[in-house]
Amino acid sequence: MKNKKLIKSIGLLLVAIAFGASQAEAASKSVKIDGSSTVYPITEAVAEEFGAETRGKVRVTVGVSGSGGGFKKFCSGEIDIANASRVIKDSEAKACAANGIEFIELPIAYDGIAVVANKQNKWMNTITVAELKKLWEPSAQGKITKWNQVNPKWPAEEIRLLGPGVDSGTFDYFTKAINGKEGASRGDFMASEDDHVLVKGVSGDKNALGFFGLAYYEENKGSLKLVAVDGGKGGVKASVETVNNGSYTPLSRPIFIYVSKKSLAKTEVADFVSFYLEMTAELSMEVGYIDLPKDLAPLIKKRFDNRVTGSAYKGAKKGATVKELYSK
Repeated sequence: MKNKKLIKSIGLLLVAIAFGASQAEAASKSVKIDGSSTVYPITEAVAEEFGAETRGKVRVTVGVSGSGGGFKKFCSGEIDIANASRVIKDSEAKACAANGIEFIELPIAYDGIAVVANKQNKWMNTITVAELKKLWEPSAQGKITKWNQVNPKWPAEEIRLLGPGVDSGTFDYFTKAINGKEGASRGDFMASEDDHVLVKGVSGDKNALGFFGLAYYEENKGSLKLVAVDGGKGGVKASVETVNNGSYTPLSRPIFIYVSKKSLAKTEVADFVSFYLEMTAELSMEVGYIDLPKDLAPLIKKRFDNRVTGSAYKGAKKGATVKELYSK
């Protein structure tokens, strides 16, 4: 009887040890990601699918600190992958190099920046790039405060602007496209790295205007008014179709993940990135993005398989297409 109890106890102990080892193994396998709130939805979707595929044996964490915040962590070696809604800056690439971080740049989809107003706004259906500049340029701060100062047909109501914070790649892209210089903007606007805060702000004020990634508009379009942007050929609204066919200009762009080559020594990171590239086409449309053209996706996969490091945009000619850059 004692022997049976002993055998049972030993059996339970072995099960506990095995379970503990399994838990420890799972805990030791992780993929750390941070960065752009714009890229977050697709990366989070991929992470969920990967978790199901690996039965929870790998812990994937996805943070949201903006493209700039993500690159800071990435270049200091804190994370394996950076989500980015813009190309890495020269200063960030230098920071990575200084810390021995080689990176692989992978475009994963296209996105548009949606310009949105309150649903009660009945007077603005289209806004020109020149009007956006008049609203957002640095010299507008403290001077352009009423809507009729931008367009005399608009009401003499107080302007309330909302947008991503300065660490956001969306902010960088918007300011460069509209004001001609990355980061050049008036500072008296409500800024947040959390796009849901921006959605709430615009939907709660009839005189508000904001911008953020198209995916977040698609997710919240029931509470917002999409404003067409006139880049010189008439007003065009952001949509999957207009971003894909190039008619929504100048507020459409590719979005990226940046992968640490050093981190790829960990099997779970390499497996996750391979899985990410396989799933992008299926998941990008589900979360409001535009899938890469079919002839471009294999080039991106080849870049990863060959572990090609550095940015394809470094020294690139102005106006070069994504396909041209990654065909090299």
